[in-house]
Amino acid sequence: MVFSSLTFVFMFLPMVIGIYYILPNRQLKNVWLLVSSLFFYAWGEPIYVGIMLLSTVNDYSFSRLIDLAKKAGKLYKAKIYLICSILFNMGLLGFFKYGNFLVDNLNSIFGTGWHLHDLPLPIGISFYTFQTMSYTIDVYRGHVKAQKKILPIATYVTLFPQLIAGPIVRYITVEDELTNRRENITDFSEGLRRFIIGLGKKVLIANQMGLIADRVFNDFGSETGTIMAWIGILAYTFQIYFDFSGYSDMAIGLGRIFGFHFLENFNYPYMSKSITEFWRRWHISLGTWFKEYIYIPLGGNKKHKIINILIVWFLTGFWHGANWNYIIWGLYFGLLLLLEKYVYGRFLAKTPSFVQHLYAMFLVVIGWVFFRIEDIDLIKSCLKTLFVYQPTTMNSLMFDYQSILYALPFFALAGIGSTPVVKKIIGDGAHMDRRKGLAVVKDGYLIIVMILALVFLVGETYNPFIYFRF
Repeated sequence: MVFSSLTFVFMFLPMVIGIYYILPNRQLKNVWLLVSSLFFYAWGEPIYVGIMLLSTVNDYSFSRLIDLAKKAGKLYKAKIYLICSILFNMGLLGFFKYGNFLVDNLNSIFGTGWHLHDLPLPIGISFYTFQTMSYTIDVYRGHVKAQKKILPIATYVTLFPQLIAGPIVRYITVEDELTNRRENITDFSEGLRRFIIGLGKKVLIANQMGLIADRVFNDFGSETGTIMAWIGILAYTFQIYFDFSGYSDMAIGLGRIFGFHFLENFNYPYMSKSITEFWRRWHISLGTWFKEYIYIPLGGNKKHKIINILIVWFLTGFWHGANWNYIIWGLYFGLLLLLEKYVYGRFLAKTPSFVQHLYAMFLVVIGWVFFRIEDIDLIKSCLKTLFVYQPTTMNSLMFDYQSILYALPFFALAGIGSTPVVKKIIGDGAHMDRRKGLAVVKDGYLIIVMILALVFLVGETYNPFIYFRF
């Protein structure tokens, strides 16, 4: 089940909210959220609910053992329990996400014929694995208290708003709200507004951009000209941003409805003037996770900084997918960050603002080529087409340009939506100006967005979420 579906909007969500708000106490509300979240997950992958629960039990149990060992002064035991918990989590993630990748590469190197069954990747396993690990690690560090009851932990891990595509919510962020949150009409209304904004981003922009990107890249070949290649990668640039930021908006909004305050995950990344700034604005929760649990433990800025940065960006790419293109994508940005820091960053900062912006966006767009295309030879072909002019063949010209003419208004909408212009006018759904008159206009705008999104959903069969496969 996805947020941008009629089943979710008209059946699942109203039922969950209706029962949630009539339950008399926090424990029953958490039980209901747990049950609802398990049903939400099982709607698409019932056989993998057990894996998520196993991961939850693992981190709950080891966090309790870590806490008891620390209280007894046996820090070596606490460290052993932490390592066991991490190995268990990485074992699950590695088996389901990276097993076939490892076997295929070993076969290529040694000429063997090993084979693993092609198991489907459990949706959201990368996200909830990182979340459960952050809890256990923070217990070991003493940043949070180990929960004696499993219900709050299970509710935290399975919470459907952020379960399958983030943002990655660290336990420390919602620790108090799991047991002491207080719902109110302000949070409810602002959460609903934020959900509508995210739904509009996803349905009205991301889906339309996705149609163009898929048209170009799913059949990319010799007849795909340079103009069409650039249109395709620009469409994908908008698609992935509005797809993921739209999902994050919906998740944050749903969290507010139930009394949770998740941290922001995007801050207009396409307004960046450097690659360094871009990664401070894009997928903030993932960047924070790698900084807190990988980069700093490796030594951070204190020692082996260049190596640490390359390790983090290798892992960032590998986290996104078990394929070499993701590793290349991660190292591509890692190298750019190093170049900015040690080679030309100071010079870049002295150039005009628009030059900095063009520099950043050009490199970001090229980076999406590595992310969108998994075949290395096809990546090379695409890059050649982008930079060595090739005309579009007449066979595909009419079809392609008819599609582009349809998409032009959505390109314009995407360009505007990538900037803070709309936020400055109507607010972001969480900090709207509630003055009478102006508030009515703003809410009227959101009602129109909601109606248009639902109209598109009724007549549209194309509704993917890019980050589900990660």
